[in-house]
Amino acid sequence: MANGATILGCLGPTLSASEVSFFREADPFGFIVFDRNLETPDQIRALCDSLRDAVGRDAPITIDQEGGRVQRLRPPLAHQWLPPLDDVQRFGENAPRAMYLRYRIIADELFSLGIDSNCAPMMDIASDETHEFLKNRCYGSTLEDVIKVGLAVAGGLLDGGVLPILKHIPGHGRAVADSHLDLPIVDTNGEVLRRSDFAAFAALNDLPMGMTAHITYTAFDDRPATLSPKMMGLIREDIGFDGMIMTDDITMKALTGSLTELSRLSIDAGCDIVLHCNGDMAEMEEVVAASGKMSEKSQSRADAALACRRTPDPVDISHLHAQLEALANEAGHDA
Repeated sequence: MANGATILGCLGPTLSASEVSFFREADPFGFIVFDRNLETPDQIRALCDSLRDAVGRDAPITIDQEGGRVQRLRPPLAHQWLPPLDDVQRFGENAPRAMYLRYRIIADELFSLGIDSNCAPMMDIASDETHEFLKNRCYGSTLEDVIKVGLAVAGGLLDGGVLPILKHIPGHGRAVADSHLDLPIVDTNGEVLRRSDFAAFAALNDLPMGMTAHITYTAFDDRPATLSPKMMGLIREDIGFDGMIMTDDITMKALTGSLTELSRLSIDAGCDIVLHCNGDMAEMEEVVAASGKMSEKSQSRADAALACRRTPDPVDISHLHAQLEALANEAGHDA
């Protein structure tokens, strides 16, 4: 039986009876957690168990745990990380190895709490014009650097038993607006985009899951990529990404229209899953009704993504932290 074509949030640190009933009926593919859901290790594990019990299966539970500003788990629940770009610059030529270690540690922290997916790596290429909401979350300003670090990030997560989500496909780095608030318009030539921004995602097109960018690329379409059959076709064919694709949060103000309309347009464009984050019950009911069940092809992609989950090998986390410190010291001596 097909799962619901949604990933949903919940309101607090425990599920209400109405949430349990709703999730049982809606049967979302998975869930996403935020600061409002995270209090103590035992509470987080219990919440993850409750979410999975509600749908009667080992549903994936994801989070935004990049480091810096976008870090839902913070001390004492998890290590505090610098923004990704700050660490990439700090480690210099050792950045790929350092970022592997960083995300292997993050994966261990998530996995131990019952969270088995992370919205990373972020393959957007930074430039002088990149909006500040995104810039220090990037891994570099060249295609080569972003690919090297992105591969390392994905590897660290996978080795730690956490499924990576490739974002923001097909590229958010040229946006000069914050898509949480406005629709970014990118007027760059299509061939330039293919050689740079899109190429970063093509290099990691075998990852199990991806997340769209709420951005309009005028060289291809006047609709945001999330709602554009043309852009979704480009992601599948030119970039070659055949993993499960979810929308970025469907409530972001880059998209205009009712949640019903936006959810239907996303699915019709070629997204497999609609992501709704804030846990508002009325909104979730609207999104679930509009998104429906996953198509046979989408369910196949979802099943293939879950098949990539692995039990991590035991690791000495203190040793990984020591390796990171040694790399930082080496970078400092070379500076």
